[in-house]
Amino acid sequence: MKQNWKPGTLIYPLPAVLVSCGSTEDEYNLLTISWTGTICSNPPMCYISVRKERHSYPILVKNKAFVINLTTESMARATDWCGVRSGAKYDKWKEMNLTPEKAQLVNAPIIKESPLNIECKVLEIKELGSHDMFIAKVVNVQADEQFMDTKTGEFKLSESKLIAYSHGNYYKLGEKIGKFGWTVQKK
Repeated sequence: MKQNWKPGTLIYPLPAVLVSCGSTEDEYNLLTISWTGTICSNPPMCYISVRKERHSYPILVKNKAFVINLTTESMARATDWCGVRSGAKYDKWKEMNLTPEKAQLVNAPIIKESPLNIECKVLEIKELGSHDMFIAKVVNVQADEQFMDTKTGEFKLSESKLIAYSHGNYYKLGEKIGKFGWTVQKK
């Protein structure tokens, strides 16, 4: 037997990412986002959804650029803290001992401690209700070399110990159970 609930956003788990924005050091800010994802692979595009009342909102609108920084178990405290504290009152970089570094192609910093930094240029801002969606083109990805397989050139993101967000809680990602196409793969 199933129960009917009121409509809601119960698509979980989601990535728990830190989005960095700002064109100058005095403007740099971090915000925790779980409303993010891929929307197109060619050209590569993604989105983040942000409330208008957030400190980062006008920074994102002004600069039309941001970086999605994947987070790890060692970054879990910073990920949560940056989601409940405002950049209007705190220097989140300093408080969480995170290192801003210049992105290669966008006017926003990357987080040095993140294993993967996805540089994005905003193409459109779509007003939706509680959140506005920033639709962006991925213009560059920076990957931490410590997770590169030197023999195959493959990036082993699974070894970085990523975290996910599910209905108010953070989780370690679990054990691999298969890969794309494994159900039809010839043995």
